[in-house]
Amino acid sequence: MMTGTTTLRNLLITSISAMALAACGGGADNVASPGVGAFPPTAPTAPTAPTTPTTPTTGTAAADCPAGFTNVGIILNGTLRNCQLPSKIVGNVVVPARAGTIYSISGRTDVGDDRGADPNAPIAGAQAGVLTIEPGVRIFGSAGLDYINVQRGSQIFAEGTSTQPIIFTSRQNIEGTTGADSIGQWGGLVISGRAPIASCPAGTTPPNVNCVATFEGGVALYGGNSPNDNSGRLRYVQVRYAGFELQPNRELNGITFNGVGAGTTLEFIQVHNGSDDGIEFFGGTANMKRVVVTGADDDSVDTDEGYRGGIQYLIVIQRPNGGDRVFEMSSVGVQASLNSQPKIANYTVIGSTRTGAGDVQILNTGTGGRFINGIHVSTNPSVACLDIDTASTVAAAPRWDSVVFSCATAFRNDSDVDGAATATLFNAGTNNNSAFTSSLVSRFINGPNEAARAAADPKAVYAFFDTTNYIGAVRDANDTWWQGWTCGLASGSSC
Repeated sequence: MMTGTTTLRNLLITSISAMALAACGGGADNVASPGVGAFPPTAPTAPTAPTTPTTPTTGTAAADCPAGFTNVGIILNGTLRNCQLPSKIVGNVVVPARAGTIYSISGRTDVGDDRGADPNAPIAGAQAGVLTIEPGVRIFGSAGLDYINVQRGSQIFAEGTSTQPIIFTSRQNIEGTTGADSIGQWGGLVISGRAPIASCPAGTTPPNVNCVATFEGGVALYGGNSPNDNSGRLRYVQVRYAGFELQPNRELNGITFNGVGAGTTLEFIQVHNGSDDGIEFFGGTANMKRVVVTGADDDSVDTDEGYRGGIQYLIVIQRPNGGDRVFEMSSVGVQASLNSQPKIANYTVIGSTRTGAGDVQILNTGTGGRFINGIHVSTNPSVACLDIDTASTVAAAPRWDSVVFSCATAFRNDSDVDGAATATLFNAGTNNNSAFTSSLVSRFINGPNEAARAAADPKAVYAFFDTTNYIGAVRDANDTWWQGWTCGLASGSSC
């Protein structure tokens, strides 16, 4: 989401669902992707710097699909059986890891019906769904309207392992034809919950069970007043080449968290080359640990709608030919009762070198928050490490502690909140350095300059966080939490 779209999105909230359904011909679940069955016997012409197929083209396809899945043929020269998920999942559906099998989605795949904002009074007749995905499973989409949509009151349990991550990706990636700048080849993951959001009917103050909104995709409601709402678990998961613009300023992201609650477990997650944002939070209280965002085409982490969760151990690397800001952090107007207050600890973020890219971090429209043990790096001469916009953001008093900036310009000096005022806000924290020289090794591992910096205790700020004694996401070469389950970070690895 680009800066300035928050106001537009609020104006559209009352009509966005109808617009999206009209644009999608009556609902994306009725739109099948072209060619999700058998792939061509020979690979199409590959773009520059293609990746290798995500699955080796050797072996024998399974004879058939598990019960409840549609057999749509064999792919990759007969090595894999393509089993398609149902367009609507109710009850308990397990996607099993099986030899010679890969899974696909076609159109919008709904997990359950929307069961409403109040867990104690679910919508009559609305059915819950639970989607469980076993370690090592790969699921692909073939077009922008192919996405998984977990509704309020339903859950997804996608739990891989460090050696067998679950991979959500595109058909092109399975074929081995994706390149360094491939994006937007399928829709991504959308998870909606009942945690508080800031968009409310006139006269209602958040948090309130009546504060409900329609997400940018236009087909699901989210929000409520259940801060510990549980939408399931994502662990050791990759989401590759996702995102899609449905209409101007209305996009699917790599992963979209809509009003997702703190009862949801989110850790060891990578989003790679997402069109629009890598991860976007619309309100909610969801927390994450050990997160990697690589190659996002817009913002890597976007927060809005009164988001009040936290992220610890975050690596962001934007690709040279794409990307805007690392962090775009907004609120809905000036909602003092539920402004966005993101909390980010132990993070290392590398900005885009693209001409015209945005600053590494922007806070606007009354956003507060805490930022602890962070490293901002950009070699782009036109990019600043921090931009603060709107007087309401200054009043919200966001704070940085043990954060270092290694950018050509530390603070954006514009006509809204000038560079001096931004510097004053940043310098109100402790152990910060806006003129730091990065010595990172292998792009994101702390070097001697980082190791010498004093750290703050994140747990003293937010109970979800661990206590740490170092800045950045990766303490040193022995800190290997990111290894094995990610792609494109280790030398020689590609996605």
